[in-house]
Amino acid sequence: MTETKITQEEFTRKKKEVTTLRSQLKSLNTEKEATYRQIRSIRDKIKDRSTRIKTLKSERDVLTKQVKSLKGERSELNKSVKETSSTQKYVAPVTYSRQNRFDKQDSPSKMRSEIDQLEIKLETEAISFDKEKGIRKKVKELKNKLKKLKVVEDKNKELKNAGANFAEVRRKAQDSHKNVQDIAKQSQEKHEQMNVIFEEVKAFRAEEKPVTETYVGLKKKYEELKTTLETLSKEVDGISEEFKDQDTRSFKQKIKQRTDEVKEKMKKGKKLSTEDILAFQAE
Repeated sequence: MTETKITQEEFTRKKKEVTTLRSQLKSLNTEKEATYRQIRSIRDKIKDRSTRIKTLKSERDVLTKQVKSLKGERSELNKSVKETSSTQKYVAPVTYSRQNRFDKQDSPSKMRSEIDQLEIKLETEAISFDKEKGIRKKVKELKNKLKKLKVVEDKNKELKNAGANFAEVRRKAQDSHKNVQDIAKQSQEKHEQMNVIFEEVKAFRAEEKPVTETYVGLKKKYEELKTTLETLSKEVDGISEEFKDQDTRSFKQKIKQRTDEVKEKMKKGKKLSTEDILAFQAE
């Protein structure tokens, strides 16, 4: 009798322990899941930043290629500016020095007209040999002078074109330089934005580490507690079944005892009570 009482008390204590463990497991699971959600939140932030870094890097690389291409273009334009400037420096002195050899009244059209008139005179008029010789000498001098003047005119034209080209090429070179600076600035801004986001990612990873460690600890504790609960629950279920069997055997023994008493009454011809009849039927 005492043994049964102690076993019953032990059974009651173990059932309470199971209830306590279930409550602890539920609380631990809630804490574990909350920690996991915190990790997911941090990782989502890291993923978002990583995507932004990838986009910025792609944009920066495109701008860097543009800068490289524009620098090549700018270099060619600067080379053209130097060449055009050199042409101006070369042409101008030659032009002015040769211009100084001619009278301001000289003009190509005037000299050509004079040459035509002299040649017609040689062909159509009867003139002395000495006079013809003088006219031919004059024609030769005019032609030489016209030829030299033509060189000056060409140089003037070249100088004029060089001046116009110089202004245009220099403008293009300046525009190209400005484009290089603007796009290089955009590329640098993208790079700086990437650096800022890199720092954010580093901070998030540092934040994630202790939370992950906490989650791993909670998960381990949860699994251990779950195993303990399962073991104890099986033990309690076994004890419960054992008590049920004991109760059943005890009930059957009582019924048998009562039935034997009824049978004894029947043998002796005693009157049966309602309880006697019910006990007899129960057997």
